[in-house]
Order: sequence, then structure tokens, then C-alpha cells
Amino acid sequence: MELPSGIEFPYQEGLRMDEAMHPLTLLTFGSYGQTLANQQGAPIRVIVPWKYGFKSAKSIVRIKFVDKMPSTTWNDMSPDEYGFYSNVNPSVDHPRWSQAHERLLNSNSILPKIVPTLPFNGYANEIGAMYAGMNLRQNF
Repeated sequence: MELPSGIEFPYQEGLRMDEAMHPLTLLTFGSYGQTLANQQGAPIRVIVPWKYGFKSAKSIVRIKFVDKMPSTTWNDMSPDEYGFYSNVNPSVDHPRWSQAHERLLNSNSILPKIVPTLPFNGYANEIGAMYAGMNLRQNF
């Protein structure tokens, strides 16, 4: 089945076991003391704060454990733009835009505040060892 956006259903995403089991990776059922709303990813979602947002899959209906790197929606659709790891890495630009800077939301200003993007979204001390020795330009 193909959705109107051209994305095949079901959407598929994947993590390595060390990423999935890291204490910063959250399997989330609620928000602010309430069950997740549909727009927040009900019934369950995963949050991986050091990766780009599409790795934090919403509305999870199945989890499979596999012994090889799984096929993922964005990596299959556009492998030159969306790597399997998708760690926040400001030194590796997306083919169509720079990822070196980001806009802060709700900066109480008419003009958004632009700040340097931090490696691993600021979690390098907590998770950097998982990627030690990897070529993060090749394995983006």
C-alpha cells in the first residue's frame, strides 16, 4: 500500500540494539501525565534524542528483532539523503541544505535565534562511545 505522500505503508524504522537499549532512548506511552494523543504518536512511540526526528517513530504497532541491519523507509527512499544511523552531525550536510546551524523555537523574538547544531544533539558525552571508531561521514 502506498500513502498519498509516496511513502509505502507500513513506515519502517530501525535502531541497533545498543541504541535501543540506551537509557536515553525512551519507549513512550504518555506525556504530561496523560496517555499519548494521536498527534503525539499514540498508542506508543520511541524517542531517540540524539538522532534526527524521523528516527523517533510514532504510532508503533510492531517491533521486530533482527540479526541484520533492517530496511528503513527513508533510507530505502533516498539513501543519499537519509542514512541508517541518522545521528545529529553538523559536519555532514544534507545534500540540499546545511545542518551546521538550527533555529531555536520559542526564543521570544520576532526573529528566530540561530545557534550552532551540536553533535549528537548535545548528547555526545552520553552516547558518543557507541560510535567510537565509526566513520560518521560515511555512516550518516
